[in-house]
Parts: sequence; C-alpha cells; structure tokens
Amino acid sequence: MTDVTSDAAATRLRRSPLHERHTAAGAKFAPFGGWEMPLEYAGGGVLKEHTAVRTAVGVFDVSHLGKARVSGPAAADFVNACLSNDLGRIGPGRAQYTLCCDDATGGVVDDIIAYLYADDHVFLIPNAANTAEVVRRLRAAAPESVTVTDEHEAYAVLAVQGPRSADLLGALGLPTEHGYMSFSAASLDGVELTVCRTGYTGELGYELVVPAEHAVAVWDALNAFGEAFELRACGLAARDTLRTEMGYPLHGQDLSLDITPVQARSGWAVGWDKPAFWGRDALLAEKAAGPRRTLRGLVAVDRAIPRPGMTLHVGDEQVGEVTSGTFSPTRKQGIALALLNTDANLTDGDEVEIDIRGRRAPLTLQKPPFVNPSVK
Repeated sequence: MTDVTSDAAATRLRRSPLHERHTAAGAKFAPFGGWEMPLEYAGGGVLKEHTAVRTAVGVFDVSHLGKARVSGPAAADFVNACLSNDLGRIGPGRAQYTLCCDDATGGVVDDIIAYLYADDHVFLIPNAANTAEVVRRLRAAAPESVTVTDEHEAYAVLAVQGPRSADLLGALGLPTEHGYMSFSAASLDGVELTVCRTGYTGELGYELVVPAEHAVAVWDALNAFGEAFELRACGLAARDTLRTEMGYPLHGQDLSLDITPVQARSGWAVGWDKPAFWGRDALLAEKAAGPRRTLRGLVAVDRAIPRPGMTLHVGDEQVGEVTSGTFSPTRKQGIALALLNTDANLTDGDEVEIDIRGRRAPLTLQKPPFVNPSVK
C-alpha cells in the first residue's frame, strides 16, 4: 500500500462514508482495492493500534469490503453450487468463510464471508477489488428466479475487535452473546444494523454492517462510549500485522487466481463431498496428485523482516517466495507466509534463508498462528 499523494489520485478512488471522521482524526490514507482508506491515525501509529486490539479494543472502518445480495427461490442452493464451502453445514443466522474459485483452474477469484439469512436469502461480503467480478460470475450463472444485487456502497462495515469489544458493544445495548460466526439483527438509537461475531484479527470481535447513511452516527456512538474501554481507531496497516500474526490469508498475496485453496492449505473451506462447486474437478485432481507448492509459516531467527516477493533458499536452491511478511509487534520479530516447493521436503522446525537485497538471513518454518488466538 502506498500513500495517496495527490487530489487527482484521490478523486479516482471511492471513499468511505466515514472519510471526514478519519480526516478529522488525522488519518494517513492509502489506496486499497479502489478505495481511499485509513492506513493509520495520528497519535498512535501501527504499534499502538495493533496493541490496542491485542489488549483492549480497536475499531476499523472496513467499508471498502464488498457487499452483494443473492435472493430468490433456492438462492442458498444456488450459492452452494457455486462457492466452495458447504452452506448445508450451517443454518440461518450463521456466517461462513468460503471461496469463489475459477471453474477451470481452481484458482481463487476471491475469499468471501457468506451470511445465510434463509433458503432464499444470502448476503455476501467479498473483498473490495473483487466484488464486481464475483457479482459478474454469480449473475452469469444465476437462474432467472435468482437475483444477484451489487450493494457495495449501500453499507458501511465497522470491525470492533479486541478482548474488551463485547464490553463496549454491551454498553451500547448491542447483542454480544451469540456464537462465533453467527449474526444478529440489532438497533442502535433507531439505526437497524447487523452484528456478526467474526473478524480478521484473532481476537474476540464483531463486525457491524450498517446502512451507509447511518455510518457516522454508529461511529460516533462507538467513540463516545469507547474511552472507558480504551478504544482506539485502527487503520489497515494494523489490520495487516494482526491478520499476519494469525496466519490469515490476504487475497492477491496468499490466495489468488494463481494460488489454489489446495496450495494455500485452505481445504478446510472446501466442501469436498458436495456434488458441485466452481473448480471442483480441478481441485480434486490437484488434491489427489499433491500440490507443487504449499503455504507455510516462517519466523525470523535474527532481526530480518520478510517482505512479499523475497525469495527463500536452501543452499544454492531457491525453494519458495514470501507472499506476506511483516514485523510482528506481539512477538517482536519478523514473520511471514510463504509458498514453498513441496519437493523441497521441508517440515516445521527446518531452516531456510531469505534473500534481502543480496544478504541472506535465516528463517525457521513454524505453523501459524504465530500468536495465541482468542477469537472464539
């Protein structure tokens, strides 16, 4: 991510309905998925924002995330025949992590959270940059009885994350007792919204789906009550360090059209026994043959900080490439996700070397998460 450096660049990007609030808070902005979003805030920065989520509570504006609605008779069955995970495993009021895969190759078009309201109603939250493509593919496949609606800018999404997140939402009268990956309709000062018990940080947390025109009111209410719970506004830079500590994949880096769920070790999000989903034949074949590379976790032995695109070596042999890498504020060391060649026969505890501008530094294979999760 890079800074937005000109007004001309900014005008080409969508903006959150909370943009003025972020500006007033001294946000440093960056383009992300076609949106101009807060990277970090004045008076805090990435380390303080990251720590707030691990120790108290942080609020992220993630309104850049996509929103799409699939409705009509047997809409859930239609979605289930397209996306990878099995909606039959959950019931109404539950959410599910799933993948939209390319039917020919099995590569990942996007990773998505599906909210199952009823047999005739599924709400999808894809990534910002991929929303239009996910909607296009669903529309092209939908029967006449099923409608796919792009509602990308109709809603804001606020992620309230951290060990004190339930205390904050409870003080506002919002529901917090529902189970992990379930959601509940709620009202805050007359604003109807949805509270989902999920997130992207590894901590106890919730995501609030709010009509865009009421986003400012909900943001202000959170901040008005938040001081008592040490609430801090957090940007996308802290969101990235938090998710990397958990080993959560980022589409475009750890998942992509060129990286299948088999390679990314995301087979748990695939309903292998389903009779149909996009990419089924390609993925079953790859699973049976074994992938040529797999996504693994790495931690630095010394002060090295891995970055995406850096190559990994065992002796003179290049064995892989970093897909996500950062400094872990919790562990105080470099961590990474990387695609490693399976024929290198590497196991957890083995050491590889990373090439940092011609200098080699050691990393050790370690299965993520890199921190102890409290998400559930």
